[in-house]
Amino acid sequence: MRKLYVVPIIHTGADLGTLATGIDRIGNSILGEDFWLRHKGVVVGFWDSITSFLNSLSVASFKLYQDGLMADGEIGMRIVEQGVKDGSKNYQLIARMLDKGAILVRTEDLTLVKKEYYLIKKVVEAKSEAEVVAASTEFKLAARKLLSDRDNYIAQRIKQTLDDCETGVLFIGAYHDVIPLLPQDIAVREVKETEKVREYHSLLSDLRRNESRFEELGKYLIAAVDLAVIRG
Repeated sequence: MRKLYVVPIIHTGADLGTLATGIDRIGNSILGEDFWLRHKGVVVGFWDSITSFLNSLSVASFKLYQDGLMADGEIGMRIVEQGVKDGSKNYQLIARMLDKGAILVRTEDLTLVKKEYYLIKKVVEAKSEAEVVAASTEFKLAARKLLSDRDNYIAQRIKQTLDDCETGVLFIGAYHDVIPLLPQDIAVREVKETEKVREYHSLLSDLRRNESRFEELGKYLIAAVDLAVIRG
């Protein structure tokens, strides 16, 4: 039986590269500076929780699959090193796991990731309301198929590269849906519940719907990982 830990990730500004400034501007505009800063604090706490859990495991020979990672080998290591330099908690964690003997695996198709990146870039860098509407519409029309294509590709990569009795860790955006596409002989363990991460994201766009639930989910995201659930 193969085993896969799934981490439904929340991106930090360091993960977003040149898009970070635009995302910050939009976040402040939608939530207000106070709530946006609180959200950023939740993201830091989330990664601290994930890091604490994975640091407790013996990760030698674990296969590491990363959202957006289009290479392994020397190029993949350069990507990780750059992520560490940029301050990405995700890549800092991956680097520590690699130091302990984990193995980096190319996870994504370059063409698909570049398509999605440029569509998002158009939205974030739009300078007028008309440009925002046009870019958002273009993104929405293409996003579902792109995400589905990426999910299928990622699932195939895991199927092909995670061998019998091996363990992998998949760091993947919460709106991906890779798990149903995986073979049944892979035992999946969600380090945090994907549905709760998705709900937290959805409430970011309209806190007035349920501010108390937003706070509740924030506490869940930063809490220590429930080992009983993970090992169940």
